[in-house]
Amino acid sequence: MNDKAKHKADELKGKAKEAVGNATDNEQWQAEGKTEQSSSKVKQAGEKLKGAAKDVFDK
Repeated sequence: MNDKAKHKADELKGKAKEAVGNATDNEQWQAEGKTEQSSSKVKQAGEKLKGAAKDVFDK
């Protein structure tokens, strides 16, 4: 699995965990879900930056 797909999957997993936490009123799962989403979004931004930098240096 490539990094982009893995990071997106992690984001979706975090959303699911947060939704289950909301449905069950489980604050720990809500927090973990939000943390996983944030972490994956940072990783996705890093991938975009890496891709942009590669484009610049390949020219």
